[in-house]
This record gives sequence, C-alpha cells and structure tokens, in this order.
Amino acid sequence: MITPALARQLRDAGLRWKPESGDRFQLDQPELDGETYTVSELTIETHDYATGTVLGFNGTTEWALDSVPVDEALWLPREDQLRDLLRGTFRRLERDGDDYAVTIELDGEPLTSRSLVAAEAYGRALLALLERSQA
Repeated sequence: MITPALARQLRDAGLRWKPESGDRFQLDQPELDGETYTVSELTIETHDYATGTVLGFNGTTEWALDSVPVDEALWLPREDQLRDLLRGTFRRLERDGDDYAVTIELDGEPLTSRSLVAAEAYGRALLALLERSQA
C-alpha cells in the first residue's frame, strides 16, 4: 500500500477517484488519522448524487458517521490500480538491490522510480506522469 503522503501528492497532482468495491481509503480528519477503510457493499457503499459522490457507512457503531463526500476521503490505490493508471507508458517492474524499480516512458525517454515497496514505486512513477502532463 502507498503512504498517505504519496496519496495526497497524487490527488494534488490531479488523480481523481471513482470509488469501487475493494478500494481502500482514509479520511482527512485528524481524529481518524491512520484509520484505513475499504469500500464494500456491506459496510461502505458509494452513492452518486447530482451534487457528487458520497461514501455511506452502513451499521457503524464505533463512531457517529453516516456518510462523507468522496472529496474528503484520501484514496490509497493498490499496486494493480497504479500500474493500470500508467497505461501505455509502463515499461517494466524489476528489482534493483533492495528496491523495486518501475520504468515508464515519457516523450520517448525512460524514467525510473524506485522504492522499497513496489506500490510506492508505481505511485512515484504515476506522480511523475501526472506532473509532466500538467507542465
């Protein structure tokens, strides 16, 4: 799983989230810091309204929270989701010593991102892609 710090950077760089079953997220509220939730039809459902998407918490008894707007949630994409988001730019994932190295191709040039965790390497590569597309 990627860190919340990288997830925030991805969101701030333009990554948008359409919640689906199995997605993990955190709420950007200090009192819930570190709590990770999973979208599931049984406990946390997405509801699409004209005003936006909300995450509905069903049967929660540990705290009084019925629903939150999706823009108040911080998506923590999985490794496979990050790889899919790289689309045609993805070239390879390989081990480089203790690190994982993800190589993408941007404008004909390879760019490699490294991390001890494969998902973080994918996330850093996606961040580079998003930042390049904004420039």
